[in-house]
Amino acid sequence: MNRQPSPSLFHRLRNLFIGRARDLRDDQIFHRLTLIAFFAWIGLGSDGLSSSCYGPDEAYRTLGHYHSLAIFVAIGIVLTILIISTSYSQIIRLFPSGGGGYRVATKLLSPKLGMISGCSLLVDYVLTIAVSVASGTDAIFSLFPHEYQSAKILVASAGIIVLILMNLRGIKESVYILMPVFILFVITHAAAILYVVFGHASQVPAVYHDAVADYHLAKHTLGTVGVLALILKAYSMGAGTYTGLEAVSNSIPILKEPRIKTGLMTMRYMGISLAITVFGLLLAYSVFKLNPAPGKTMNAVFLEALTANWGHTPGLVFVFITLISESFLLFIAAQTGFLDGPRVIGSMAQDSWFPRKFTVLSDRLVTQNGILFMGTLALLVLWLTGGSIVILVVLYSINVFITFALSQSGMVRHWWQVRREDKHWWHRLLVNGIGLIITVFILASVVTTKFMEGGWVTLVITSSLILAVSMIKRHYNYADKLVKRLNVKMFHQVQEVYDTYPDYSVLSDVYSTDDKTAVICVSGYNGLGICAFMKVHHDFREYKNIVFLGVGIVDAGNFRGNAELKDLEDRLKGELGQYRKLAMHYGHHAEIKYSLGTDVADEIKEEAKTIQKRFPQSVFFVGQFLLPKATALQRLLHNQTQFAIQNRLSHKGIIMVMIPIRSHLHVEMTP
Repeated sequence: MNRQPSPSLFHRLRNLFIGRARDLRDDQIFHRLTLIAFFAWIGLGSDGLSSSCYGPDEAYRTLGHYHSLAIFVAIGIVLTILIISTSYSQIIRLFPSGGGGYRVATKLLSPKLGMISGCSLLVDYVLTIAVSVASGTDAIFSLFPHEYQSAKILVASAGIIVLILMNLRGIKESVYILMPVFILFVITHAAAILYVVFGHASQVPAVYHDAVADYHLAKHTLGTVGVLALILKAYSMGAGTYTGLEAVSNSIPILKEPRIKTGLMTMRYMGISLAITVFGLLLAYSVFKLNPAPGKTMNAVFLEALTANWGHTPGLVFVFITLISESFLLFIAAQTGFLDGPRVIGSMAQDSWFPRKFTVLSDRLVTQNGILFMGTLALLVLWLTGGSIVILVVLYSINVFITFALSQSGMVRHWWQVRREDKHWWHRLLVNGIGLIITVFILASVVTTKFMEGGWVTLVITSSLILAVSMIKRHYNYADKLVKRLNVKMFHQVQEVYDTYPDYSVLSDVYSTDDKTAVICVSGYNGLGICAFMKVHHDFREYKNIVFLGVGIVDAGNFRGNAELKDLEDRLKGELGQYRKLAMHYGHHAEIKYSLGTDVADEIKEEAKTIQKRFPQSVFFVGQFLLPKATALQRLLHNQTQFAIQNRLSHKGIIMVMIPIRSHLHVEMTP
């Protein structure tokens, strides 16, 4: 009896921290992985809600001595949240398979503008992770003596590493782990805001009168234009409040069916909860007429004022629990970067802006390369800035408004183009038009305000990323042109074979499984596979049997539902059938074998066991397409799958032959 070898220490540790491989054949796989609206709100809404820890704070401080004007800023922020939320709800309806800033700008404006939107969003998500973790670490260390401050950067780094491991396990698992802290934040902040509204109800009307008085005082001192400029500056300095609102439209594929309904419900939860929290906090600051205190956030000042008459222990406990929930929610906010960042990279990789390996899923069915990429960049940013929240906040919240503005521009253009087909076009254009005006205004204000403070660094980083992905795209376009040339040439020659040479398929019925068998690994019906078969046919004539082995790659682009997987299987089966027809035309006995998976080499290794049992005299072949010049960039941008297959098979004692193929190669097609 054969005993299975025990797993290595590495695999045991991997299974412990990341989990065992998921089974694509499980009919319930999408049910197990996707999120209902409530859990999506936790996973995606934490970024928005966490911004209430610093967005209202920054807006309030900007008003200087005229703090009562905060109520006007609060109204403006709430209206903006509702407008942006509504506009993104329209995007969800228009892009039911997922339409974040990259997809919207690509399809409705142009691929290059889509690329700019995607790059801006990626830099924003990296900064989301870094800012959120650094803020959470600062909040936690504010509870400890000053001599412990030097350990902040190490704790923040550990926090990012933990988030990487959680997301490598899976989206749903990470959301479940983070849920208690999110709920604690919602409960404590809802309790604080409700206590202000009902416990200090008599003071709420006075907020309006104080705001009017402060307005007239500021008008007398600054002038009408000056006071309006002050309010608008405070409004724009609270721009961090809106980050995260685009996350749902990016993440439609991870939502439970019906996805549009779930997406709209999640968007509603995010918009309403954020609007209530921000308005409630700014109202509370005004009710208590708070003044900023050195070394404390405005929320900490508010909570101390709120609990001043509660007694020492109850008040201290409530403040401590609430601030701890804020600290940990800031950590959770980094989850948005890990959920949506890899998805944006995957979408851009499908369009050849990023290395195509970023579309690959791990055996846990997550975009592992994207998660590691985002986490590594966030760690790099954290160390380069020393974990300074002051520096990180300056870099933050610029890029997301580039994406906002491009998305709104695309939607405005779309509604104008379909005005004759959609009778409600005017109302929808109005929503996105207002959203465009607001986001462009905030973008201009934030760039103007933060540019000389260091905001230019963000724009330099984004520009560098745009340059890098443009070079990647150029390389892929060149390689695709050569592949297309080979495909056209070989398809034409195959048709000539069918039209010119006799059909020997009758000979294919006479075969023996003990005859020499060529197993040709192919990736769909293309010139590379045809060339590999023809080389085997002419150079290895002793091989009577041909098995065409293909793997349907399940990646970020097609892992959306059971219907998509079935389409992938049917398409693969049909393309392999074309190879079988060609081989039979030459008189070979031909069969096809296929499977679906996330790793080509692993799937071929498993199928090789079955094939060798049926055809003991089998040798594996794979075509290797060679570009004119081999460069380091080529090795980085191409998966080198052939070498991975060779490595897996060689460990099993299976022979594999690589067939070098160039775009200008002449292939003999005669029988």
